[in-house]
Amino acid sequence: MAQEPIDWSVAEKVAVKVAERSAPDIDSLTRQRLDELFGAFTPEAEAIVAEATGLSSLEGPARAEVTDRAGWIRANISSFRRLLGPILEKSGEKGLARVLPPSLQGVTRAAAGAEIGAVLGWMSTRVLGQYDLLLTEGESSAGDVVYYVGPNVVGLERRHGFAPNEFRLWIAIHELTHRAQFTGVSWMRPYFLDLVDRGVSMASPEPKVLAAALARAAREVREGRNPLAESGLVGVLATPEQAAVLRQIQALMSLLEGHGDIVMNRAAAEAIPGARRFAETLQSRRDSAAGVVKLLQQLIGMEAKMRQYREGEHFVATVEQEVGPAIFSLVWQGPEFLPSMDEIRDPNAWIERVRGRSREIA
Repeated sequence: MAQEPIDWSVAEKVAVKVAERSAPDIDSLTRQRLDELFGAFTPEAEAIVAEATGLSSLEGPARAEVTDRAGWIRANISSFRRLLGPILEKSGEKGLARVLPPSLQGVTRAAAGAEIGAVLGWMSTRVLGQYDLLLTEGESSAGDVVYYVGPNVVGLERRHGFAPNEFRLWIAIHELTHRAQFTGVSWMRPYFLDLVDRGVSMASPEPKVLAAALARAAREVREGRNPLAESGLVGVLATPEQAAVLRQIQALMSLLEGHGDIVMNRAAAEAIPGARRFAETLQSRRDSAAGVVKLLQQLIGMEAKMRQYREGEHFVATVEQEVGPAIFSLVWQGPEFLPSMDEIRDPNAWIERVRGRSREIA
C-alpha cells in the first residue's frame, strides 16, 4: 500500500508547537469551571435556539466537550484524513511514487505535513467553538458533540474583560444554532456531506490540472483581480466542475453562517446583556488582520468565510424585512429552495424565484 503524500504525524507536531506558543495558562479550577458552565449552557442554548428558530434536533440532546488547542488539532486532522482519503490515495499512488525517487518521498511528505501543521496551528488559536459534521461524521456519537476550545475562550475573556457566564452562553447559542440547522432539518446533513464528497471525488492530483489552475490564477492577477479572494487556495486549484460544487457549498455556508449570527444576536439580546459588545469585539477581530496574517487567511479561505458571515447575514435580514420570516423559512423545505451564491448577493432574485415555486407547490 502506497504511503500517503502527507506525513500527518509531522502535521500534528508542528501544529501543536505553533498553537502552544501563545496559549494562555489554565489551572485545574479554571478548566473545571469551563466544563461545568459549558455543560450547563449547552442545553440552555439548545432550548433558546429551538424557540428562536423552530428547529429542534432530531438526534437528541447535544453534548458539550471542552478541549484544548492540541485536542482541536487532533480532531481536525482526523477529519481531514477521512475527507481527503480518496484523493490522497490517488496522489500517493500516482504522484510521489511516479515523480520522485524514494530518497525524496519522505522529505516531501514531511514538508507537506509541516505546511498543513503550520496552518492548523494558527487556526487553533482563533477557534472558540465548533459544531462540524466533518468532525463527527463516522463517529458513534455523530451529530451530538459541540466542541469548545477552552484556552481561546478564557484568553478573550481575560483580554477584553468579558463576563464568563454571559460570553460562554453566547458562544453556545451560536454553535447550537449550527447544530439545529444540520440536525433539525432532515435533509440538510446528507445534502451537505454529498456536496463535500462530490467536490473531493472530482479532485485530480495530475500535474497538468495544477498547471492549468495556476495559469488561471496568473490571468486573474494580470486582470487586476485577487484569485484568492473568493475561496482561497482551494478555489484557485479547483477544476471548473469542482468550482461549481464549491460555489454551492459557499452559498449554503453563507446562508447558515448568516442565519447563525442573526439568531445568536436576537436570542441573546434579552438573556445576555453583553451580547452586543461580544459581537462588535469579534467582528473587529475578524476585520483587523493585516500583512502575513491576511495572506494566510486568504490562502486557507478564511477571508472568504468572513465574507460569508456578512453576505449571509445581509441575505437573511433582507428577506425577512421584505417578505417576512415565513417566506425565509422556505429555505428549510428542501435543496431546491436554497439560494445560489448569486442569490445570496441579490436576495430579491431569490424572493422572486421561491415565490413562484411556493405557488406551484400550493
